[in-house]
Amino acid sequence: MTAPGDRIPTVTELLLARADDANPGLAFEDQRWSWHDHVRECADRAALLRSLRRPGPFHIGVLLDNVPEYSFLLGGAALAGAVLVGLNTSRRGEALVRDARLADCQVVITDSRYVELLQGLDIGARVLDIDSPAWHVMAYRHQYSPLEAVSANPDDLLMLIFTSGTSGDPKAVRVTHAKVTQPGMLLASRYGLGAADTCYVAMPMFHSNAIMAGWAVGLAAGAQLALRRRFSASGFLPDVRRFGVTYANYVGKPLSYVLSTPPAPDDADNPLKVMFGNEANPRDIEAFAERFGCVVTDAYGSTEGGITIARPPETPVGSLGRLDETLAVLDPSTGAECPPGEVGELVNTSGTGMFAGYYKEPPDNRVRDGRFWSGDLVYRDERDFLWFVGRTSEWLRVDGENLGTAPIERVLLRHESVAEVAVYAVPDPSVGDQIMAALVYRGDFDPAAFAAFLAAQPDLGPKQVPRFIRLTARLPRTATFKVLKRTLSAQRWRTPDPVWWRPGQALEYEPLTPSSDPVRLDWGARSVRP
Repeated sequence: MTAPGDRIPTVTELLLARADDANPGLAFEDQRWSWHDHVRECADRAALLRSLRRPGPFHIGVLLDNVPEYSFLLGGAALAGAVLVGLNTSRRGEALVRDARLADCQVVITDSRYVELLQGLDIGARVLDIDSPAWHVMAYRHQYSPLEAVSANPDDLLMLIFTSGTSGDPKAVRVTHAKVTQPGMLLASRYGLGAADTCYVAMPMFHSNAIMAGWAVGLAAGAQLALRRRFSASGFLPDVRRFGVTYANYVGKPLSYVLSTPPAPDDADNPLKVMFGNEANPRDIEAFAERFGCVVTDAYGSTEGGITIARPPETPVGSLGRLDETLAVLDPSTGAECPPGEVGELVNTSGTGMFAGYYKEPPDNRVRDGRFWSGDLVYRDERDFLWFVGRTSEWLRVDGENLGTAPIERVLLRHESVAEVAVYAVPDPSVGDQIMAALVYRGDFDPAAFAAFLAAQPDLGPKQVPRFIRLTARLPRTATFKVLKRTLSAQRWRTPDPVWWRPGQALEYEPLTPSSDPVRLDWGARSVRP
């Protein structure tokens, strides 16, 4: 780990430091590479990328799953001075065109699984298929290329990584060398990782979590990187044992998905020591740690990287961490500091952190007066611990009061039959919002018992009780497991899923038939406003 004031190394420098390392460097299915061989492959890809360069931004789009070629190309981009653009494999049609053109990709490198997605699309870039004969000929011509590296600075651009786009079009975040190496070195040092360890990367490598909390950790530690093409809940524990995984990362729901697999008496008999990520719920964190015998650390994070939150040992379960002198909870309208218990936006008042801006787009409302505004609603308690309330885009305006979604979701997850939950706004026919909750519910739904459960929760206010309950087999999610609440909000109650609602003030739910539309009900006699 670098000390304050020390220069942060570049990805290029960390790769060159592994050039003569004979320790295990990369594992994928039945294939293995030492770090020496891994860096040699990166040098060959660097030479190949240089041969493809044309005037303009040296941006290389990559539309691949977590295959070895992704790691070779990322290392090759660092050595060649190119910028790797992580293209989301779940995007289609004009959305994919938009991303590739926004990022100024000169070339898009893909494989036989995804090349058909690009056929007939005017993405403004040459398309290369790594499974094609043409690619193999090109790669053969650049085998055993000299290990040459373009000089790079920590603030030089290495990647463009798109945000998840849960509330609008994804933005291309500028990712510098330092933004990759700094968290990698921090996590490798924090958990004492080294050549004897294996870092498991199953989250998609077009997302920041996989790069900064996965790939970079292995590189910084000199640990073996074990890649999984795509995350699999049933394949997780077998992979941990097969590759000797000691460290793994996650984002969103993977802990829950792994926990949903049938338990076995020997689940804790595995080499996994640390599971690091963000956005898991406290119940899953505790259950995962107990079942698999490891430490689970759930930290605050975002693709932008504008804020870091300290998590001392005494951090309460469910808290983001503790407020320090660089952070504040501010009223997003006035900029005034919020007192304990009052909801505001989390702001880095000392600067913009690791946020290097968006590519070809203004920083939106992220940077104001030299401060980084996270877009996350939180409150601080009397001990300055921070608690997540929701996104600024997820404010619920119920009967004249602003409410966050996260506290309501935390309450609903206490119910033993609720596996997953999303709380979101639907329109009130008079003014403002009503609260709707989509539940992945185990077993039969008993409306009276569920209402009694809600009534027994001391931290659920009358205005926080959902007006509508949707029971669904699965929540719509992005490729990085984030819930698409805008999809749920747009669907409202117009869904084949069963929907229950409270037509009046009482906490009593009744079925909402598919032919009904609450906007056409008698809102005066049967008010839906709490």
